[in-house]
Parts: sequence; structure tokens; C-alpha cells
Amino acid sequence: MSKKIERALISVSNKEGVVKFAQQLHRQGIEIFSTGGTFKLLCQNQIPATEISDYTNFPEMMDGRVKTLHPKVHGGILARRGIDDEVMAEHGIKPIDLVVVNLYPFQETIAKPNCDLALAIENIDIGGPTMVRAAAKNHAHVTIVVNPADYPRVIQELESNQGQVSDSQRFNYAVKAFEHTAQYDAAIANYLGCKVSEPADKFPRTYNSQFVKVEDLRYGENPHQAAAFYKDADYTGASVANAIQIQGKALSFNNVADTDAALECVQSLESTACVIVKHANPCGAALGETLLEAYEKAYATDPTSAFGGIIAFNHTLDAKTAELILSRQFVEVIIAPDYEDDCLKALTSKPNIRVLKCGSLNPSEQPGWDYKRVAGGLLVQDRDLSELSDLDLKVMTQRAPTQKEISDLLFSWKVAKFVKSNAIVYGFDGQTIGVGAGQMSRVYSARVAAMKATDENLQVKGSVMASDAFFPFRDSVDAAAEAGITAIIQPGGSIRDEEVIQAADEAGMAMVFTGIRNFRH
Repeated sequence: MSKKIERALISVSNKEGVVKFAQQLHRQGIEIFSTGGTFKLLCQNQIPATEISDYTNFPEMMDGRVKTLHPKVHGGILARRGIDDEVMAEHGIKPIDLVVVNLYPFQETIAKPNCDLALAIENIDIGGPTMVRAAAKNHAHVTIVVNPADYPRVIQELESNQGQVSDSQRFNYAVKAFEHTAQYDAAIANYLGCKVSEPADKFPRTYNSQFVKVEDLRYGENPHQAAAFYKDADYTGASVANAIQIQGKALSFNNVADTDAALECVQSLESTACVIVKHANPCGAALGETLLEAYEKAYATDPTSAFGGIIAFNHTLDAKTAELILSRQFVEVIIAPDYEDDCLKALTSKPNIRVLKCGSLNPSEQPGWDYKRVAGGLLVQDRDLSELSDLDLKVMTQRAPTQKEISDLLFSWKVAKFVKSNAIVYGFDGQTIGVGAGQMSRVYSARVAAMKATDENLQVKGSVMASDAFFPFRDSVDAAAEAGITAIIQPGGSIRDEEVIQAADEAGMAMVFTGIRNFRH
């Protein structure tokens, strides 16, 4: 039941916007209780408030560890109006109708390089979560606000609703509060769960995470599967989850997965680049002097697979390139850091195309974890942020690659990293010539790459080959030599490396080892 808010308790670690909010509460005639640093801030800004210790007649103690853990505070928050009034009156407990609390900055603290276990533990909030959960539990009578972004909405509702917050909004804020404390407790459990073993473990004993729903999807991978899209609130880099959709139909489950693959790949490429993805695999990738050139080269790799694909760019998209795409192929999604005005105007001619703006790309990417769900469990690993330069390559054959071949090898290696294993990529002059993906044997991936190049009349002779893992036999090298490949990049590490190197030497090919494997299942 809605009731006019008469009394608020404000105790915030994040003081963003709290002065203006408290001023507006005061103008509404709301009595304010406060604590510690928040109370001092309100006093400095001439906002009338009562320090919580003056209300409870019990001082803050133990360096602020104990201040709000008191029956007059929690009784005022938890009391059921119309049921507990008599006991409240007996003990001098005033009802608290609005609780404005956010918590000690635990996550910010543990992110600091000098943070140790003792400092982390000191930044575990106790009274804050207790008040938040109490107010959220009693949302039938109490409004709980944990996010400064909600301050304007609360004031707007008080002003338009005679000092009350509606039942539906109190419930909404209560759910936000439990989400807030769940995220907070998860961060604590994850951090401390790594400290149980000695030395500290990289992965916690239990893994706790929180993702925020972006939207419900029409369906999942197939129409009979329900689905939704969630984002990691802590991830701030360029991503599908953080992108702005400028136009087009709602994203589908498969659109999101494929767009993620395209953006990851194009973000890894230097210079001006375009990547076209179909069914989670790059079917074409290229560098160019302009986006138009990069797109044309990427499209030329496999026009058949490009139909209905996802196109990603790593620079602002121009109208000329967009017009060529529209005239040539059906495309599900285009994603780029930004768009020229004329480009956006051109894209409106095909209003169903999903156009996403992802913002500036960071080639080094944001560290974090990668997940793979299995029945009854979860695989967790570091994101694969490995990078190579020519200095990392170890020449294994009698002939060393030329500088031109090295450039093509590194380009092809970057693309192969985003192709499903077994992955083989043929590349030449900053363009994929053929891509073999997801075959059960590596030699068949090599044959598929050659077949696709032949089908599109692309010249394999003089191209290079990248393999995401070692060659178990020499057959793939022999097939590459027969197709006209001149240089190969691979991790090495097979028990038949000598046999594989010998095959390359016999064909006069150069071969370099990276020492790094890039499986992508």
C-alpha cells in the first residue's frame, strides 16, 4: 500500500548526486537521518539532517564498524505498518519510509594493485547490505534506492504522486536492491574463494557471476527454443552487448553470436579491415587502403557464404562502401565503430538490416574470462588475447620466409584464431584466399580452403597458409604444396614435426613455428 514518505535514511559510499537528491527530499518536507561521511556532506551543504547516533542514542564505534546495526534503525525499516505500530511506540522507534544506501567500494578496492587481503576485508560492508535487504524485504512499506541513477525518477514520482512511491515502483526498486547485494556478495565470494589455497588460486572455489538482461529474443538457435540476451555489467569494451542499434529488426540469438565473432576478429586486425562472418566463422577477411577495398577483398573470398552474413568494420563506415554492400548482397547485420551521416541515410533504404554502432575499438581488448557451458557444469578460462609479431616466429625450414610472406603469415594467423578448429586459412596480400573450418581432420580443412579458392577463381599459388594447431601428419603440407602455397605458419609441437618440416623443405616452402596454439571450438 502506498503511503506518503515522511522519513528517509541516507548512507551512501558513492555520493554522486546525493546532495541534490537530499535537497529535493528536504523540499518535500521529508525528515532525513544520515551517517558518517554522508551526514557531514549534507551538513556542509546546509541540508537539515539528524545523525543516526543522535537518533539511536548509541554512538558509532569501532572506527565506524557499528553504527546502523540497532533496533531503532532496523525496527524502523522492517516494521509492518498497521501491525507493529504498538511495539514501535513502546520502544520509541520511528518508521523509516525511504532507505538510500549503496555499499563500500569492494570491487574498486580489490582492483587496486596495492590491495591485500586485510584491506579487502575492511571494505566488506556489513550494515549497508543489512539495511538494503531489510528495506527490500519490507518493500510493501519502504522504498529502497541503491543506484544514484534512480534519484531523478524517485523525485519525479514524489512530486507527481503526493509524496508517495507506487507499489509497482517499490517492488522494482526492491528487486534492484537484491540484485545489487547479490552482485556485491558474488564479488566478495569470488575474491576470497581464490585466497583459500596457498598460494592464491586464479579461479575461485565457487564461481559467482551476474549478467544483466539486454532483451528477450524472439527465439534461440531454433524457433522452438526460448532465449534472452544478457550482458556482463563489468565489461566496458567494444562489444555486441554494449553496441547501440541504430536501425533494423531485433537481433536474433544467432545474430548476436555471429556478430560477436565478426567484431572480435576485425578488432584484432591492424590497418583498415573488414570481416564477413557466416555461422560463427569468418568466410572472408581483408585489409585495404580504404574500407571499400577491404570489403571488396573480403567479399571476394567467398561471395556464396557472404550471403546473409554479418559484416564488421574497424573504422567509421562510409556511404560508398554501404551502397556497394546494399547493391550486391543480403546482409543480416553491419557493425562498425561509427557511421558517416550519408552512410546512415543510404542504409535506411534497407530498413530491416540491423545496423550496430560499437564505438572505438581497442586492439588489445579487455582482459577477462571466457566461458563454455556444458551439461551440469561450466568451463572457465582466460580470454585468448595472445598476439604475435615477426620477432616471435621461429624459422624451421631451410628457406626463411620473405618479408612479404611474413606479413601475409601474420595476417592469416590472426584470422585463423577466429576460425573454428580444425582451422586452415590461405592468405595473400592482406586477403583471405580460402578458409577451411570445423573439419574433423586438418587435411580436410586444407582441402576445403583450396576448394573454396578454386571455386572463386582466386589464385592460391604464392599464398601462405595458417594453421591454428600443429600438423599431425605431413599430408596437409603436401596438399598445400600441391595447391601452390609458399609459406606456412603453425604452432609446432607434433611428434612428427621433423616429418612435416621435411615435407616443407622438399617443396621449397618456408615454415615458421609460433609456439602458441589457437584452438576455437
